[in-house]
Amino acid sequence: GRDSALYLLSRADAPHGKILRLPLDVPELKNAAEIVASGEAVIEQIVPSTDALYVADLLGGPSQIRRFDLNGKNETTISTPQISAVQELLALEDGSLLFRDVSYTDPAAWFHCLNGKTEPVKTALQSTSPVSFADIEVRREFATSKDGTKIPLNVLYRKGIKRDGNNPTLLYAYGGYGISMSPSFDFTRRLWFDRGGVYVVANIRGGGEFGEEWHKAGNLTKKQNVFDDFAAAAEYLIKENYTRPGKLAIQGGSNGGLLMGAMITQHPELFRAVVSAVGLYDMLRVELAPNGAFNVTEFGTVKNPEQFKALYAYSPYHHVADGTKYPAVLMMTGANDGRVAPYHSRKMTARLLAANKSENPILLRTSSSAGHGIGTALSERIKQSADIYAFLFGQLGMTGKRGDQL
Repeated sequence: GRDSALYLLSRADAPHGKILRLPLDVPELKNAAEIVASGEAVIEQIVPSTDALYVADLLGGPSQIRRFDLNGKNETTISTPQISAVQELLALEDGSLLFRDVSYTDPAAWFHCLNGKTEPVKTALQSTSPVSFADIEVRREFATSKDGTKIPLNVLYRKGIKRDGNNPTLLYAYGGYGISMSPSFDFTRRLWFDRGGVYVVANIRGGGEFGEEWHKAGNLTKKQNVFDDFAAAAEYLIKENYTRPGKLAIQGGSNGGLLMGAMITQHPELFRAVVSAVGLYDMLRVELAPNGAFNVTEFGTVKNPEQFKALYAYSPYHHVADGTKYPAVLMMTGANDGRVAPYHSRKMTARLLAANKSENPILLRTSSSAGHGIGTALSERIKQSADIYAFLFGQLGMTGKRGDQL
């Protein structure tokens, strides 16, 4: 800080975070005083200025910014774009704040908020997009999971859409490792909206959107909560007439690929198409892979009887049932994936091909040059996106008749 003190973000006995002030003249942690207590919001970033302390919080996925004086008093909220994510905070010499923010409809941009003010101004420091999302509406809605837990949904669609149950809808989630699905910008979604599509991101348990408790409610022996949350999201979209099973597709990758596998085996009747990338499907053999030991803290181990029971209860590979009519499936893997072994996707694809009694295709796309996703060449990412959209457009009958552009 500028007042000869350190400002510390601590999660000790405060899973959502608390802020401590430590005078530098007696720099021992025992002398730190709590100035901002832990609350409902999850504190993600703090930055002190000349006479203020700025705090960025996570609120179930989207962000907020609060301003305090240097004693943690006189709290005010600084306006941010609706349903957006604060990526970075910078305090300037004059006490004002620069922050970078991104939303589902606007690429990342820097905003400037004068000291003592609450309405920031968008600066010229901003990313650009080749397409506009001015006609896209973003709504925050809530589904109710099996145990009564409210699950946030971020629902995106073109303004004026008809809730007639016929909208092609793509539902996405991750649900693991305490990773939060905060708002992000992807200009290729324009293709989806131009063909009349609805796009939904579910903030299910297993993530960190509501802190470590939200994560722990969806890991180890509680992993089934993740799948129940996602199924509830799908059922909500159908109940609210956004879509119907014949027009509903789902997508996930890595831990989200496990989620897709669970949906295929637990609720095959709910979906028309599934895109599952670099997922884990044989949960009884995960820890035997070279990277397997690192996943034990998230999923558990077969060596623990209680955890083995939970793993077997949802392991997608072990619950593929012969004679079942499965939705169309596009499995994706990278031959060089060192994080999730490619055999998971190959094994699951083979089992589905043998068991499936529907006319829907079961496909496996393998990239010889890709791994788990990080570091994948732009050319390969473009090919992946093209194949995903081609698959979804074909399965959901998206001819472009509902959109103005193709």
